[in-house]
Amino acid sequence: MQKKQIIKKINYLSLFLISSLSIFAQEKMELGTLSESDKTFSIYQKDTTASAVYLYDYGDNYFEIRDNYVWLITKYHSKIKILKKEGSEYANVEIPLYRTKDRKEKLVKIKALTHNSNGTKIFVKKEEFFEEDVSEKWAQIKFAFPNVQEGSIIEYEYEMQSPFFFNFTGWSFQSNIPKLHSEFNAKIPGNWLYNRSLKGELKLNVNEAEIVKSCFKFPGNGRASDCEALKYVMKNVPAFKDSEEFMLSANNYRSKIEFELSEYKSFYGGTEKYTKSWEDVDKEFKNDKDIGSQLRKKNFFEKNVDEKLLTEGNALTRAKAIFQFVKNHFTWNEEFGIWHDNNVKTAFDEKKGNVAEINIALINLLNAADIKANMMLMATRERGLPKKTHPVMNDFNYIIAKVDIDGKSYLLDATDKYMPFGMLPYRCLNYYGRVMDFDNESYWFDILPETSNAQMIRAQMILEPEKEKLSGVFDLIHTGHFKVSQDELLSTTKEVDYLQELEEDITDDFQILSHEKNEKYSDDMKLMERFNFEIENIFQSENIYLNPFVIKFFEKNPFVSTERNYPIDFGFPMKYQYILNMKLPAGYKLKSLPVEKNLVLPDNGGQLKYNVVLNEGGILNLFFTFELNFSHYSSDFYTSIKGLFSEAVKDQNESLIVLEKI
Repeated sequence: MQKKQIIKKINYLSLFLISSLSIFAQEKMELGTLSESDKTFSIYQKDTTASAVYLYDYGDNYFEIRDNYVWLITKYHSKIKILKKEGSEYANVEIPLYRTKDRKEKLVKIKALTHNSNGTKIFVKKEEFFEEDVSEKWAQIKFAFPNVQEGSIIEYEYEMQSPFFFNFTGWSFQSNIPKLHSEFNAKIPGNWLYNRSLKGELKLNVNEAEIVKSCFKFPGNGRASDCEALKYVMKNVPAFKDSEEFMLSANNYRSKIEFELSEYKSFYGGTEKYTKSWEDVDKEFKNDKDIGSQLRKKNFFEKNVDEKLLTEGNALTRAKAIFQFVKNHFTWNEEFGIWHDNNVKTAFDEKKGNVAEINIALINLLNAADIKANMMLMATRERGLPKKTHPVMNDFNYIIAKVDIDGKSYLLDATDKYMPFGMLPYRCLNYYGRVMDFDNESYWFDILPETSNAQMIRAQMILEPEKEKLSGVFDLIHTGHFKVSQDELLSTTKEVDYLQELEEDITDDFQILSHEKNEKYSDDMKLMERFNFEIENIFQSENIYLNPFVIKFFEKNPFVSTERNYPIDFGFPMKYQYILNMKLPAGYKLKSLPVEKNLVLPDNGGQLKYNVVLNEGGILNLFFTFELNFSHYSSDFYTSIKGLFSEAVKDQNESLIVLEKI
């Protein structure tokens, strides 16, 4: 076997080895053996909503020479207790296997059984393990545990033999159900150096390492390498509930250990580096046909647009005009297209393209207008945050433009027709990106969201007891990102459908009499709409019981979990404000008002203010403000933010003004 082939196989960085050292004194549990606590376990007190729980989750990974060939061996063993009927979904298992035309991963051993409360053990039969094709490069082993019911323990173990060393994804301590014990073991030959990182907010209960002398002998020359033996354990690992709202990609927060091959020191001498520097990446991008060469099409765009677009006005005026032109000219095909098959000329002619093609066209046009613009690589919120320690190009999936005008920087994405100059779509609000400045060198640049994002309602209402109705007018004002969303809604929805849905959302007795967009008080960052309305059937007795919130900002609390061990990310700061003026009708006096509130988040992170007062002349004034001053909060804020939302929802749904007939 050739040295190069062996090296390629070994650099599968990572499903590693267990050491038999004294630091790993705890023995691996044997398949089919249950402890007394396993049998009696019936509820997970730390999360009573859990439908199932891992009693044991164990990985044993190492390199081994079999038939004079280096293989990556992966051993896995788990026990899951089914606590509720819904937990039976974990009785269906799929184990992925990677393959190419001439090589493939395979399971050399697999056993599985169901333990039931009456002491019976039911094994999965050999013929009940099925292998099926998933795609050209993937197959999978599937099986189902038999006779699973509440209280069952399902247990399985397998050994995988792999010729591939590039599919390593690390070890995940956290899943969508809790784990009592999650353990990852590794033994890494010293010829291979790895970047490693622990993601998530959870801490390791065990973090041990030791050098094992001459642990791995390289085939063919008899030389031996020392190994680093590792053991990582987490206990009582909470479930990761990524159904919660307001979060970045789960990849950022799910607790796991990651390894990435950095350098290989050959037994034959010499060193091969696998982690590139940004200088290397910069050079590659300059000559890349899908990115670098596409950024050098300035002459094409100069010939295919009106000369005035590139010459009239100062730099900022030209930049805004070019940005608007690109937004109007292109239709985004909903694809990102960052790494392959980009052609800005074809996209321009067809007036349709992916993110890369549209924003590279924007960069070319800005540079043609003598406005300094560079490409900025970034990742969307769903992708995860790019690593800053070293280049990992698969971390990036999006391209935007960074523009510098008169000492100020602007970030632009022309794929969204409703996005104003200098703002990025919500999907792009992901902390930072890498600016590829080919004249100098690339650098990191922060993504700062728009700070003025508000939904405001200003209402005036009149109670008309003689007509048994309430009538009034309210202005609905959106700014920042809320304005962008509302622009898209109004542009893509018929007015009659928009008003009908709004009426139905409020109450069956709510009727909009007229609606208009107030152009005088609207601009790129602000949209004002005015509604005339009336509500019938609010007089059910001599006294009047009125919930003053005609429109509610949120009907329910978006946070439902008892705890959260990852940050809350709203994308941008936001403010909700409701102001109401209402004159008391003749023949009535005020009986009761909602209680005043003034709640503040720690570190001036936000507030809830609510006050209703009766002024001279019988004018009732209501002021409600709900503010979140940061776009991002650590998990320490979770209880406070959940409580603030709870109070805001309560105010909007349960507020009551009582007027008593004189």
